[in-house]
Amino acid sequence: MQNYLIKNISIVNEGSIIVGDVLIKNNRIEKIGSNIQPSIIVKEINGEKKHLLPGAIDDQVHFREPGLTHKATIYTEAKAAIAGGVTSFMEMPNTIPPAFTHDRLQEKYQIAANTSLANYSFFMGTSNDNADEVLRTNERKKEICGIKIFMGSSTGNLLVDNYLTLDKLFRESELLIATHCEDEKIIKANLEKVKQQKAILTAADHPIIRDEQACFESSLTAIQFAKKYNSRLHILHISTEKELQLFTNLIPLAEKRITAEVCVHHLHFTSDDYAQSGNLIKCNPAIKAPHNREALWKALVDDRLDVIATDHAPHTLEEKGFYRNENGSLVAYAGEKGSYEKSHAGLPLVQHPLLMMLFHAKEGRISLEKIVEKMSHAVATCFNIADRGFIREGYYADLVIADLDKPSIITQQNILYKCGWSPLESTIPNKKELSFPATITHTFINGRLVYGNRDFDESQKGQRLLFNR
Repeated sequence: MQNYLIKNISIVNEGSIIVGDVLIKNNRIEKIGSNIQPSIIVKEINGEKKHLLPGAIDDQVHFREPGLTHKATIYTEAKAAIAGGVTSFMEMPNTIPPAFTHDRLQEKYQIAANTSLANYSFFMGTSNDNADEVLRTNERKKEICGIKIFMGSSTGNLLVDNYLTLDKLFRESELLIATHCEDEKIIKANLEKVKQQKAILTAADHPIIRDEQACFESSLTAIQFAKKYNSRLHILHISTEKELQLFTNLIPLAEKRITAEVCVHHLHFTSDDYAQSGNLIKCNPAIKAPHNREALWKALVDDRLDVIATDHAPHTLEEKGFYRNENGSLVAYAGEKGSYEKSHAGLPLVQHPLLMMLFHAKEGRISLEKIVEKMSHAVATCFNIADRGFIREGYYADLVIADLDKPSIITQQNILYKCGWSPLESTIPNKKELSFPATITHTFINGRLVYGNRDFDESQKGQRLLFNR
């Protein structure tokens, strides 16, 4: 196996930035220091004027396999993730069929073992009637990232709204419980109200239908269950200012029993962007009014929000109600084919979260150290991931090199998602070209240079994440 020495690079890790060398040997970080003189044969990488980050760990993605592989596969989306500096992912159970049994869950692990270039884990899915099967994860808590409860969903039988089932899961689960929190009754009532007022709905109605109250009430319910049993609760994709009162920064992260995630699109877009992007940015929970985004940024920086993720959820352009014209621009279909009701909810984002956060770092919203904390360190701490998420001697060498002096833009040609589009493209009509201030140049997975200057080494696959529980 090739060993590496990264020389004279700015190492962003655990609250500081220092210039030094990093020696990678046999999958792991062998040594961190100055002027390292290796006793083994290495390939040397000049890190001058570049930054070394621990690989991002995305705790919420939808890679669509099995059953929806026309949108995405574990192989395609993991490859896209690596190009963006995401070295590990945790994937959600709402595939077809859903991961409601351990046999179904194991099938997904086997697909990843055979095809994923990134490291991986998969959530166990819950329904109103599979609690006993879900609780078998207690026997495998070192091998499975957590269980997922959709406390607001209208897709198949993924919605868990039986309070006896919820009570049993929160009472007996020894794993982290990740929740999608939106109140289905509030959403349905809002939808009927809007339909009475308008003949034709648009994407701008989405945050009115899936409003702040729907998020708050559901999050509050989850927290009440968690506090009743001291469960380990992790609420996904917080999108509202109102929900932030439910979380604290007065407890060290490692001691928190209730944690919260924020997603890059809720930090980047607001409801003002529906006028330009329409259904391309339709997602659940909805992107909401600007005051929510400002509150999310404040809560992220002051540690009420604990981790940053993508909720990567690819759909084809046709499923979003769009097509590419002869110039490559994204254009909405007219009529029912491009309607709000027909458009699927979700955004493809896993290739670009680091670039998005580096953009906001240049804008002065967040520091490099805080980006690394929220996208790597905190995720590893939150989930008790073994030997990853930090640049430490003895840890796996999941590392990313970024050139902060090499701007980049997102185009149809450099998007690696199987769905072939991004809400960050400059090909959206009348959209101002968004230039990102950095480029991801290298990504190491378990000590292997899997991605280097747009070339991939696919000779080996990623590893299954393990957890110190």
